[in-house]
Amino acid sequence: QVQLVESGGGLVQAGGSLRLSCVASGLTLGNYAMGWFRQAPGKDYEVVASISSAGGTTYYPDSVKGRFTISRENAKNTVYLLMNSLKPEDTGVYYCASNSVPYGSKRYMLSQDSYNYWGKGTQVTVSS
Repeated sequence: QVQLVESGGGLVQAGGSLRLSCVASGLTLGNYAMGWFRQAPGKDYEVVASISSAGGTTYYPDSVKGRFTISRENAKNTVYLLMNSLKPEDTGVYYCASNSVPYGSKRYMLSQDSYNYWGKGTQVTVSS
């Protein structure tokens, strides 16, 4: 059974930083691209980062580019999301998800529909 477990969320002041972790079990993380998503209250899911299976390619939407960094340690079956210069609008539940392929186009990697396994999320709250 595939499980993705996120951790590292919390309450932080605007301008602060957090690092989220996602540990996978039941699958070999190194075979798949991974992504981080978030959902703010009353809003749809939004992708915030994706990374190819070997870690050589990353994609970010303009809303977080330059502030968020996705990375992975395949030997530990773990993916990370480092979030700097946090803003109140970054508040939401953050989810990691595994893709069905090792890599793809930017459009594919940033598409929610290409991810097939999801964690239960970790809350991030940024106060102003």
